[in-house]
Amino acid sequence: MGNADGHYQKRFADLAGLYADSAAFDRLMAERGQEVAYEVTSYTPGQRVSDLIVGVTRMEPGNVGGEYFLTRGHIHARGDRPEIYYGQAGRGLMQMESPDGEVRIVEVGPQSICYVPPYWIHRSINIGSADLVMMFAYPADSGQDYGIIERSGGMRVRILDDGQGGWKQVENPDWRPRSKDEIVSILGAAG
Repeated sequence: MGNADGHYQKRFADLAGLYADSAAFDRLMAERGQEVAYEVTSYTPGQRVSDLIVGVTRMEPGNVGGEYFLTRGHIHARGDRPEIYYGQAGRGLMQMESPDGEVRIVEVGPQSICYVPPYWIHRSINIGSADLVMMFAYPADSGQDYGIIERSGGMRVRILDDGQGGWKQVENPDWRPRSKDEIVSILGAAG
């Protein structure tokens, strides 16, 4: 990406606690713990709402105990900020969840666009056999809250390999609804 001024990598070791099957995750750690699971390269032109951070995410294919590789996920700290993803390569999903627990799953592939509305928690999932590559753009003053998923015991559903070349969603038994106070705080964090 030309003019990039930001770059980070998440290794498999950085994703502890995200997957349901801890024994399968331990096996992944023993084999690939320090390998890059996904990386993000970005450009930030300024910090105003009218400035757009743009970047590219590349994610490895695979699964942990049948649960596809995924990103940590987040909600924007200023909750009224949307995000757009443009699929460039691979097969993936954008998993979205409203603060009160509504779930939306959008398939992402080459030349597809996914709009993440304001106030929605979101994460990327690679359901293919090759790297998932997506471009993204969002207002530069958005910020991220990565802890929202952890505070709820994960996202409401988990995305698993269905054994037939596709995927299925299953309820996450560890998920806890957000409190009314947290929902009010999210909706009020527009700045």
